[in-house]
Amino acid sequence: MIRVVLPFHLRTLARVDGEVRLEVADPITLGSVLDALESRFPVLRGTIRDHVTLQRRPFVRFFACEQDLSHEPPNATLPDAVITGAEPFLIVGAMAGG
Repeated sequence: MIRVVLPFHLRTLARVDGEVRLEVADPITLGSVLDALESRFPVLRGTIRDHVTLQRRPFVRFFACEQDLSHEPPNATLPDAVITGAEPFLIVGAMAGG
């Protein structure tokens, strides 16, 4: 079971409270977790990554185990602590401006 923490605006859009728990088939990669998330919550399609290219949206970041995974390829395996459910996979809305 993969634990996913969404930013407030995406939790509101998906109508969930707290973290989301997903069943993800092996291999558990960044892309497979996002696929499972968008499959379970179709309203999130296009909010985290582009519909066509499946590239991460510019102001969305991915973190796990205190590591920034935002620039990792979709086939990158997630850390063992995330795979076992000990740590959550975080999707964060980046801040910009001055």
